[in-house]
Amino acid sequence: MSIKINNISLGLEEEEQELKAKAAKKLRLSEDKIRRMNILKESVDARKKDNIRFNYSLEVIVEDEEQLVGRLRDKDVLLYKADEKEEIVFGDKKLTSRPVVVGMGPAGMFAALELARNGYRPLVIERGEAVEQRDESVKTFWERGVLNPESNVQFGEGGAGTFSDGKLTTRIKDCRCDHVLKEFVEAGAPAEIVYSGKPHIGTDVLKVVVRNIRKEIERLGGTILFSHRLEDINIENNKIKSIVVNGEEITCQALLLAIGHSSRDTYEMLFGKGIMLEQKPFAIGVRIEHSQKLINESQYGRNAGHPKLKAADYRLTHTCADSKRAVYSFCMCPGGEVVAAASEEGLLVTNGMSDYSRDKDNANSAIVVSVGGGDFKSSSPLAGMEFQRNYERLAFAAGGGDYLAPVQLAEDFLNDRISTKLGNVSPTYTPGYRFADMRGCLPPYIIESLKEGLIHFDKKIKNFSDENSVLTGIETRTSAPLRILRNQNFQSSNVAGLFPSGEGAGFAGGIISSAVDGIKSAEWIMREFSA
Repeated sequence: MSIKINNISLGLEEEEQELKAKAAKKLRLSEDKIRRMNILKESVDARKKDNIRFNYSLEVIVEDEEQLVGRLRDKDVLLYKADEKEEIVFGDKKLTSRPVVVGMGPAGMFAALELARNGYRPLVIERGEAVEQRDESVKTFWERGVLNPESNVQFGEGGAGTFSDGKLTTRIKDCRCDHVLKEFVEAGAPAEIVYSGKPHIGTDVLKVVVRNIRKEIERLGGTILFSHRLEDINIENNKIKSIVVNGEEITCQALLLAIGHSSRDTYEMLFGKGIMLEQKPFAIGVRIEHSQKLINESQYGRNAGHPKLKAADYRLTHTCADSKRAVYSFCMCPGGEVVAAASEEGLLVTNGMSDYSRDKDNANSAIVVSVGGGDFKSSSPLAGMEFQRNYERLAFAAGGGDYLAPVQLAEDFLNDRISTKLGNVSPTYTPGYRFADMRGCLPPYIIESLKEGLIHFDKKIKNFSDENSVLTGIETRTSAPLRILRNQNFQSSNVAGLFPSGEGAGFAGGIISSAVDGIKSAEWIMREFSA
């Protein structure tokens, strides 16, 4: 048991060492009475731009915590005990074959780590390459427009999040979130992610982290097969019997499916096997780029550029007046770049990426609009996926081929005209771009919703939608376009032994929630089977 103190703050010119004195003052104790102090959460309060402050929640260990908290009766001072994972009661059903994890993104990686730590020696199947080779394949695509359909921004060790901003924010409340953050730190991530209000790792650091987690899984007895694709699942009496990987049949009783949101051929295989799927809403739109200096000034005012303030971000939302569609910023990348993220030939899709330092000239974010079943014009569970494909194909054509992206200045977009020259912001997307009309690669209702959203956002951030703001098309992979149905034991609703997990199964969104879902899926395997 310890004490948690909320709402301790420091100004920009105050040092972190002063936190202990402020905590002692709050507790009405001398500093030497504090045995230990940890930062639980740190966030920036920029509501008053002339008085930006860092706000903290602290864990403090002193004598007689209960008596002290009772005596103070301060709403910001309370007893604290970290949540602990529920103890697993291991199953007694004997596994005759190793559990198989498909996918080495966050869900698959953390599921495999959990299984390996408990002696289950998982076999991990990943269609893409290990991160070192994957990095080279991605660079070849960005520099020369040569796509490797099996190993790219979507597929490979670390999952799609590896080539993004490495954001670790999540809305879920689960003690496993802290566990995941600590595992990342153990694998080489910055220690600050454990308490930062908006933690991120960045692509450069994440590549190192996922490699170290891979080595730990292997050290604990797991086996990871890269460039191995799940081709088929054999089902007998509504149970998993075996799988086919690279043409070879492998006996399998427990299959944890963590395939990511872009494994469209796997979705098609699951549908053909009669595994229960359903449509799921997601969002599509464009990437917008601004000068990072503009975003810093809009968020920090005269304090923009202060050495203690990192590159500023933003979060914007709007509900359209007539359609009631949500328009919002998504995957905002301060000091980053827009990247080519295709995983199929002849289709074009973008994503945002930044390194840990977030020190590049441009800020970028997706600006997307919600879509759902009525937009897909089909009841098929695969209709959302085909919806994505259709507009990615149109975007490829709008860019003129060779994975050049369609680009339009925001002001021109609002006025339905093709841009002819850039303002003071240059697109960061490689392999390159072509000026085009976004109406050629997005449906009319998305165009109108984006216009309404951009006009609204310009009122929140001055010059957000002006002649210097660059739109790059298109963003479609905001989340999985379907859900693989599962029961309360995390198994497929109609196939025993199949554990759909993570973002690709439709049960998570982002690195942390996917990792947590993977851990939960692994726990359910352990509840049913013995090692």
